[in-house]
Amino acid sequence: METEIDEEREMNGSDKGRMWSLDQKIDQPIEDTEAGHIRGMDVRKELSGLMVLRLAFQSLGVVYGDLGTSPLYVFNSTFPDGVRDSEDLMGALSLIIYTLTLIPLLKYVFVVMRANDNGEGGTFALYSLLCRHVKVNTIPNQHRTDEELTTYSRRKIEDKSFAARTKKWLEAKVDRQNALLLLVLVGTCMVIGDGIFTPAISAVVVAVAVLILVILFSVQHYGTDKVGWLFAPAVLLWFLCIGSIGAYNICKHDTVVLKAFSPVYIVKYFRVGTKRSWASLGGIMLSITGTEALFADLGHFSTLAVQIAFTSIVFPCLLLQYMGQAAYLMHHQEDVKEAFYRSIPDLAYWPVFVIATMAAVIASQATISATFTIIKQAVSLGCFPRVKVLHTSKDISGQIYIPEINWILMVLCIIVTIGFNNTTQIGNAYGTAVIGVMLVTTLLMALIMLVVWRSNWLLVLLFTSVFLSIELVYFSSVLFKVNQGGWAPLVIAAVFLIIMSVWHYGTVKRYEFELESKVSMAWILGLGPSLGLVRVPGIGLLYTELVNGVPHIFSHLITHLPAIHSIVVFVCLKYLPVNTVPQEERFLVKRIGPKDFHMFRCVARYGYKDLHKKDDDFEKMLLDKLSAFIRYESLMESISDSEDYSLPEEYQQATTLDTENGNQMSLHAISTESSQNSIVSERSPQQPVRHVRFSVPNTGTVGNSGTVDGEIQFLNDCRDSGVVHIMGNTIVRARRDSGMIKKIVVDYIYAFLRRICREKSVILNVPHESLLNVGQVFYV
Repeated sequence: METEIDEEREMNGSDKGRMWSLDQKIDQPIEDTEAGHIRGMDVRKELSGLMVLRLAFQSLGVVYGDLGTSPLYVFNSTFPDGVRDSEDLMGALSLIIYTLTLIPLLKYVFVVMRANDNGEGGTFALYSLLCRHVKVNTIPNQHRTDEELTTYSRRKIEDKSFAARTKKWLEAKVDRQNALLLLVLVGTCMVIGDGIFTPAISAVVVAVAVLILVILFSVQHYGTDKVGWLFAPAVLLWFLCIGSIGAYNICKHDTVVLKAFSPVYIVKYFRVGTKRSWASLGGIMLSITGTEALFADLGHFSTLAVQIAFTSIVFPCLLLQYMGQAAYLMHHQEDVKEAFYRSIPDLAYWPVFVIATMAAVIASQATISATFTIIKQAVSLGCFPRVKVLHTSKDISGQIYIPEINWILMVLCIIVTIGFNNTTQIGNAYGTAVIGVMLVTTLLMALIMLVVWRSNWLLVLLFTSVFLSIELVYFSSVLFKVNQGGWAPLVIAAVFLIIMSVWHYGTVKRYEFELESKVSMAWILGLGPSLGLVRVPGIGLLYTELVNGVPHIFSHLITHLPAIHSIVVFVCLKYLPVNTVPQEERFLVKRIGPKDFHMFRCVARYGYKDLHKKDDDFEKMLLDKLSAFIRYESLMESISDSEDYSLPEEYQQATTLDTENGNQMSLHAISTESSQNSIVSERSPQQPVRHVRFSVPNTGTVGNSGTVDGEIQFLNDCRDSGVVHIMGNTIVRARRDSGMIKKIVVDYIYAFLRRICREKSVILNVPHESLLNVGQVFYV
């Protein structure tokens, strides 16, 4: 067991410790004695150069399909009424070049990707970074011990800095925190709405596209790794084809298109036809579709791999293709409706046609993977109903598969593919979702740069003003076309937004109910060690949302049942705004009440990327930590009672605790609640602190050997008798005097989502025979 002890220096400068004092308080929050000695570490394993290249190759098949198929429809959507003259083409091409350079390359690849949360990307990853630096989490279950995790990287904010003023402004009002969460949810829903239209806008033959879609979604359960290997060759071949065709057309038709790198053509484009040019921006913006999925899919690969693939293959091939199409259209302006296919050399037409059809449908893979990541993050942060999440890779923990979301996306994609036959309308719908999520990312990045990175406010102002102005111009253009198809992704995003908002509202209200109705410790102590019941052999794991205090469900349980287990453990599954919590730092254990009550609390902390293991593994780890805690507790008492204030040599040398099954385990962040066992160091605030590490060896005697051996044996006997998982089946109802909207939200929408989502027992893989549900109703 590895922990840290604060040892007070004597006034004469010696390092000799002083007597430990015992905290007499019964019910205090868990204290974490583990110092954050590894800050800001990236928990992803260091990747070799070969692995980075492998991931870069796989990312082509997963991340860049959407962005890579944009040349199929950009010029068609930009000039729905035909091309007037070559100056229009040069202006549109110049806009495409600078849009690709500024937004995907400069903004996302070189700036936004730096804001990844230990390798995780997406709007929720940005939100989790903000939650660690600013108290904007709408569920008030934070504790300072969370900040001492090795993955909880956070820099201290100076009191008089601009970042501190921004932090204070955000924390001042709940409405601002809710507005920030709403902004994050809007961006998340826009990402989902974005990719549903990918196969529809790029499909050539509807029947073939639907067949490929069914196959595409059917292979998702094999995981991103296998899907990436399957699709990457086709997408790589696609990029090489469009790059080669683009270079061929530039050389054959007109090299004048190289002059489009001059921004002068953009000025001329808007000067000649202001309204027409402004309306065409919706089509030009389609050249960057899939850019947000590029960031959201980051957890499936690595930042460096995604950057290498974009800068070495994707970006140059796209530039060549757009310039090649423009060169062809210089002399064939009448072919703008089918610019891509008309520009293919005759000998290569059918092979490229087949590859294009495959690439167009594979393009939706970017959104499928991004949606899996986003939904997992939303579930962990209490913003989406519980769904089944499966890890599909042993090497990359961010590669996941969600069966329910997979089939829902398939149905939506097929409906859109069949229902939208007008490519221009689909393009309008597509553009609305794309630019919406980009605006959200820009606003979140401004906060990240201010509060997390501590960037100079002038630099933040420059970043925000440049990209916000560009994206707002595009946004104004696509809003003009909402009635021409742009409504579709807004409707889809609105549906997901309602689901997320209602679920989060219900989650917050349930937590507030538990917090307000928790049981007094005085009442528990008044019942005595037997709790007024028969204590039967076994261990009861009672699940609660509270990180301290006794939940109301416990009083409900013991007033309706004649018996309770010999050992009761209150288990809180707590999700933190970090991507992962290391296994050795997951559990916090403490005692509730005197020792003869045999009541404990265990807080199991998870990041939004972590998954629960099988029930046997979770149960075993929890009870091993409980056993280690009892040994640790006794050791502290022995140190407190000892006349020798220095630590025994054998404790100073060791670093780990051997559990009873022979596994080594590090125990962190432990304190106690009993009247005899909560240990704090006695020191003056002005005196420096020296940290000493020690470990408890797996001996049968620690401290009072009889007491420790007896309690450990009692714990093992109870474990052998059986473990029961006690869960609350809380039904939420709106009060009778509530308004109509609140009744609809709580009694119908939230109740429906509760019925169709997976039960917590299923998520935790709790066997049916070991489950005890306790029902209760509360009104909001």
